Amino acid sequence: LALLLLLLPAGCPVRAQNDTEPIVLEGKCLVVCDSSPSADGAVTSSLGISVRSGSAKVAFSATRSTNHEPSEMSNRTMTIYFDQVLVNIGNHFDLASSIFVAPRKGIYSFSFHVVKVYNRQTIQVSLMQNGYPVISAFAGDQDVTREAASNGVLLLMEREDKVHLKLERGNLMGGWKYSTFSGFLVFPL
Repeated sequence: LALLLLLLPAGCPVRAQNDTEPIVLEGKCLVVCDSSPSADGAVTSSLGISVRSGSAKVAFSATRSTNHEPSEMSNRTMTIYFDQVLVNIGNHFDLASSIFVAPRKGIYSFSFHVVKVYNRQTIQVSLMQNGYPVISAFAGDQDVTREAASNGVLLLMEREDKVHLKLERGNLMGGWKYSTFSGFLVFPL
């Protein structure tokens, strides 16, 4: 650490809470002392110091502005397509396919909120990871026209794992952005 501090330009702010915490230089560079450096693209020296870009932030939030009645496009997969991105830090959510692709191995948080359109109808929405349902939400009160279904989960994801929402049954309300899908990287592994 002393050698590293000697190599820094004068006046460069350095923050660290203790010897095991990462050192952040101006919020742009993360320096981690690691006896077993990872193979996630980090540049590693022979001293066991790995340097990772500070651009590892990953977050997205998307909404629907129209109702989702299974269209020709989604009839086969029943994927819920979103038409507006509110946040897409890292650009790992593809709006056209409405699929999030994990840029790295880590723990990710996902949540969704959907509203059904008609009474006398039940909706079921599943969060799919690599084609398999992980969690679902239901709204099925037959006497209520608009009812919400929500759920959230933490997932261990590998690099290139994919997550999307699937409409198992029913129709969603999209106007006024009632249906949303969000996620973010909690921490990399």
